[in-house]
Amino acid sequence: MDYRQLGRTDLKVSSLCLGTMTWGEQNSASEAIAQIERAKAYGVNFIDTAEMYPVPPRADTYSKTEQIIGDYFKQRGDRADWVLASKIAGPGNGIGYIRDGQLKHNRAHIAAAVDASLQRLQTDWIDLYQLHWPERPTNYFGQLGYRHQSGEFTSLADTLEALDEQVKAGKIRHIGLSNDTPWGTMTMLQLAEQHGWPRSVSIQNPYNLLNRSFEVGLAEVATREQCGLLAYSPLAFGMLSGKYANGVRPANARISLFSRFTRYTNPESEAACARYVALAREHDLDPAQMALAFVTAQPFVTSNIIGATSLEQLDSNLASSELQLSAEVLKSIDAIHKTQPNPAP
Repeated sequence: MDYRQLGRTDLKVSSLCLGTMTWGEQNSASEAIAQIERAKAYGVNFIDTAEMYPVPPRADTYSKTEQIIGDYFKQRGDRADWVLASKIAGPGNGIGYIRDGQLKHNRAHIAAAVDASLQRLQTDWIDLYQLHWPERPTNYFGQLGYRHQSGEFTSLADTLEALDEQVKAGKIRHIGLSNDTPWGTMTMLQLAEQHGWPRSVSIQNPYNLLNRSFEVGLAEVATREQCGLLAYSPLAFGMLSGKYANGVRPANARISLFSRFTRYTNPESEAACARYVALAREHDLDPAQMALAFVTAQPFVTSNIIGATSLEQLDSNLASSELQLSAEVLKSIDAIHKTQPNPAP
């Protein structure tokens, strides 16, 4: 397992990060704990969660994922072995049940969210605390064609000052962004430099063979500012594994279970998937491992967030860390991307 510096901090995180959004929905607590143990044995030291998890978000499952992780820490007593990341939700997206709709990124709501996460996680600190998506209206979750909307939102300065208070209190060590834009990322970094507030050490955005839009503007920011990408959905909800080929919908698979997940299932995405899967098999590679290895190898990626619903899937995902793609495979990947760029942004 490779370990990489998290931003400009002294923390080293594994190049694969254990994602948790299925825990409490598709995975039971015992299955989740088995995943943690398997990942740790492989060398993973980085785990990512969110107050909103599991996904899809529902009032009756809200916060179960953090509770499972907290129970693991209590049982095993190895909290210090992990770099723990969590996130505060933002307004909208039908989650008004979280903190009774107190979802702004202001001082009061951030303090309440941090305290609640700490209690559920049964820990005194969170290593990386991220804004799950911007409070302001902007492009995220696949939205294209920016159209400016007026309206009030917590200023980024007020948000950073509130996060600074949590860092000074020792409740969080570092901060990060998620689902943000080049403007949002650079503005947060500039404000931090001007006022001595915490500097964002990472940005967690989608990145996979079907969606390489991060490369357009954010990759330069991530590299020059040492605010590396924590890549989520590296398998495009499993589409790049090939298991959904030709319209197949395996029982208990995420896209089969939840009709809301359509981001990666449009005809262009399915056509591109077929080509990537065929390329992998042409070179005797597992399609999922090829897709994961591509993401992990990008120089602007700090860690690749893998998720699984079974130990068999997890083992395969972990093994991708040992795969180095040949120049021939990389050239073929870029050829496919050139003809079918970003079919699922």
